Amino acid sequence: MIKVHAIIFGILLTLTAGAQARIVKLPELQKIMADQSTEIRVVNFWATWCGPCIKELPLFEKLNRDRKEVAVTLVSIDMDLDPNPDKVHKFVARKKLASQVLILNEDDPDYYIDQIDKEWSGALPATVVINSKTGKRKFVERELHEGDLEKLIDEVQ
Repeated sequence: MIKVHAIIFGILLTLTAGAQARIVKLPELQKIMADQSTEIRVVNFWATWCGPCIKELPLFEKLNRDRKEVAVTLVSIDMDLDPNPDKVHKFVARKKLASQVLILNEDDPDYYIDQIDKEWSGALPATVVINSKTGKRKFVERELHEGDLEKLIDEVQ
């Protein structure tokens, strides 16, 4: 009986997480990044296997929780190494991520990296802060620490 409950719980956990982490192709991601429905958009590129990425996720979750006028999008690039999105879905559920989570489904990093930002070497973590009203963008390719996101947002104001 306990086994059945565990299996049902696992299925529900996966289904719930699946609703949170949506798989997208590059054109849809670019459309989201260009969306002008919010003034400030913060897009973070991360992977479940990236230690510094995992370490900075709470900063994005705090920003998402505290600043409703800022749209936070977390973009997993796990699928370029592992075509099964289950690992990301389970991670999102386990960490209870509240920010919008997307899984980029592209298998050629050399193609999509330049399309996202010409400055990006492909290293993770990477973050783009976009002001849709002024057109200003700020790109950083490093782990962020407390206060860094606020400074980046100020730079695009």
